[in-house]
Amino acid sequence: MPTKAENRIMKVRRARISDAARLAELSGELGYPTTASEMTARINKLKPASQNALFVAESRDAGVVGWAHVSVNHLVEVGTRAELNGLIVAARQRSLGAGARLLKAAEDWARKHGCPGMSVRSNVIRDRAHKFYEREGYEHYKTQKAFRKSL
Repeated sequence: MPTKAENRIMKVRRARISDAARLAELSGELGYPTTASEMTARINKLKPASQNALFVAESRDAGVVGWAHVSVNHLVEVGTRAELNGLIVAARQRSLGAGARLLKAAEDWARKHGCPGMSVRSNVIRDRAHKFYEREGYEHYKTQKAFRKSL
């Protein structure tokens, strides 16, 4: 397991297509299995850059250890806001700062793109994630059900 000193050499950067296989692996850890080719296609669809950003946390020793996807949403009911669509850190890398760094990068990006606030949705079973977001200043304001339909 990395030490705090190793964590200090972690950097956050924009994701590249060459990261697709690792991002796919991490998506599987989050409960959304996918292939490297599917992830490549998804990354390529994150256009324009003014509406989406995909960041990775990378350490010298472990490589890419996490990712975060943020987007701008222009909504009729509440106006413009950013949405943290996904954030995952590899299980063995958690509680070492990568998640906080990814979240900060997403928030900074959202501010630069005119978003006065950011929302995140988290599955009710992810207690550890809920505590993380609360520590980072997020407020639990609503519980809801999610519905899906294939088209």
